[in-house]
Amino acid sequence: MVQDEPNGELVAKRDVPREKKPGFFARIAVFVRQVFAELRKVVTPTRSELLKFTAVVLGFVVVMMAFVYGLDVLFVWVTTAVFGVPGGSVP
Repeated sequence: MVQDEPNGELVAKRDVPREKKPGFFARIAVFVRQVFAELRKVVTPTRSELLKFTAVVLGFVVVMMAFVYGLDVLFVWVTTAVFGVPGGSVP
């Protein structure tokens, strides 16, 4: 591989043979090894962190539910004001 100077892209030389692509099962094995390597990096939260995160998520859900409920009430009021009371008597 050679670095192309104007834009910094990597370009393969013409006379260099391509690297052989690993087989199907070899690629699966590499993938599984990479998954386990990433899982080793995972840090589990402490109990206090978990409780804080849970409270934040539940609080956010309650706020969003109140927001959507408020929009629903507003839209019902607007449609009632514009189109009248549904099922009302006609004079």
